[in-house]
Amino acid sequence: MSSMKFPTQCIVFLLLSTTLCFGQLQFSEKSTDLGCGNSSFGSGTLGGGISFFDFDNDGWDDITVSSEVGLPVRFFKNNGGSFSEVSFGMNDVLEETKSVIWADFDNDDDYDFLAISNTGASKFYENGGAMDFTDITDTSGIYQPNELTWGASWGDYNNDGWLDIFISSRNTLDTEIYNSLYRNNTDGTFTDVSVSAGISTSDHLTFCTSFFDYNNDGWQDIYLANDRPWNPNILYRNNGDGTFTDVSVASGTDAAINAMSTAIGDYNRDGWLDIYVTNTPEGNAFLRNNGDGTFTDVAPTNGTLMESTAWGAVYLDADNDADLDLYVSSSLTNPDTHLTAAFYENDGAGMFSIPQDAGFEDDVARSYANAIGDIDNDGYPDMVVLNYDPHDIFLWKNETPQTNNWIKVKLQGVESNRQGIGSWMEISVNGEVQYNYTLAGEGYLGQNSAHEFFGIGQETVIDYIKVTWLSGTIDIVNNPPVNEHIVIREGFGILSVDDPKDISNVSIVPNPGSGLFSVILPQGLSEAMVKVFDMQGRDLFEEYISIENRTLDLSSYANGMYVVVIDSNNQSLTKKVVKN
Repeated sequence: MSSMKFPTQCIVFLLLSTTLCFGQLQFSEKSTDLGCGNSSFGSGTLGGGISFFDFDNDGWDDITVSSEVGLPVRFFKNNGGSFSEVSFGMNDVLEETKSVIWADFDNDDDYDFLAISNTGASKFYENGGAMDFTDITDTSGIYQPNELTWGASWGDYNNDGWLDIFISSRNTLDTEIYNSLYRNNTDGTFTDVSVSAGISTSDHLTFCTSFFDYNNDGWQDIYLANDRPWNPNILYRNNGDGTFTDVSVASGTDAAINAMSTAIGDYNRDGWLDIYVTNTPEGNAFLRNNGDGTFTDVAPTNGTLMESTAWGAVYLDADNDADLDLYVSSSLTNPDTHLTAAFYENDGAGMFSIPQDAGFEDDVARSYANAIGDIDNDGYPDMVVLNYDPHDIFLWKNETPQTNNWIKVKLQGVESNRQGIGSWMEISVNGEVQYNYTLAGEGYLGQNSAHEFFGIGQETVIDYIKVTWLSGTIDIVNNPPVNEHIVIREGFGILSVDDPKDISNVSIVPNPGSGLFSVILPQGLSEAMVKVFDMQGRDLFEEYISIENRTLDLSSYANGMYVVVIDSNNQSLTKKVVKN
């Protein structure tokens, strides 16, 4: 990857009234060193998806890898900065998988798993709370034995506090197969509402989609990346009444290209979400949101046209200098003719260039999906990239000198969906504002960390963090801690500093439950004393809970609410559980 070299330096941007220090960007490929061997996608059709998401909710970002026919989906658990492959006993039928995505569809504080297939039926697994999974494909309402699908993204289109799902189809053999919007019925089932919601039932060869709010009206819209120029991309505006209107032409988002990605981010910090769409060598599209319902393609002028066969794209602030950079994967491997991948550094004014010697030796593999997470919880975003056989995934560890400060924010919805998907986050530092938006499914079949990353440069004080939830609730946290992981709970502000060993990360599932509950301890916490009280304050019993024995048995007690007090590490946590 050719470029000019940026030496370590400090630059004062008078426009921003802030001083940002830049160290030389540096990434190193660590998949083998950190335990992610045997992780190739294989050689299936046009690659698949990858997730860099904390699937067991222990505070460390894990990796989930899709696969070709005959290979299983692979799960790599993060054990405090290194990985080991794990199995959850799922009934993997070894079809080719595309999207592999985690979401708390039932709002019970654990993550359920959806694997989309283009060769057979997709599979949907409900998490029982202790990474024990039940196949609910047949009963969920999204069972489609003959519909070969491709992408999946989660959002809450009707703002009822429950995640809905959009499943996209790129079926070249059966033009009767169409994209589908499924409404969450809140009882473990879904209903296909595509026709009544105004979603086209024509075949658009749609690779993937994202839920996002392009016009800042509090309702999630949907953007579709469609293959082939005769299938222009589609932007569906959410009308707020359960229906959508196709505003692709009016908005200027109807890119007629071989579109592969829907990367969403606010690259110029103006409070309006922009879209990056990858393409074949004719060039990618960088759709700048003009804030008036229209978009302008600025890829030819801002340095991100690329002109390769590009697939996954992801926004990240690689050096925590308070602006979004961009990484793009490619399936081409000859650097003499085309870019084999591109890391684009944002200069702070919305112009991009490829820094030299950043460490990305990525011209050996055909690459597809990518995603960001944090391998070692150091606050600097790392990346994972899915590759074709014979190459394992790329695990790009961020080794940029840590001269800049940061904060990571995870959300916990109460009235809104539990993951806080569809929430706006606004952070002010020295009066200058950045915005992030929470998604579940973006780029090309990718899923990023549940934490939102904010770099703040050399500043040491954050004025505030503002979260606007889909419910309309607004939380403002003044002077949050710097260089910390925090959890913000809807209506409560900071719930905890998200230290994986912090007792505040203990969860009890399912809740409500029928009598047997699991107490989930975070990594680094081996045991805890649990005391159970009824609502009159009577002490019912106490016992030790450990990693090996985590069951809390209330089956012999009457239905109702109970208070559970958990003591460990000189900390105490009180939770309420409901037996029904």
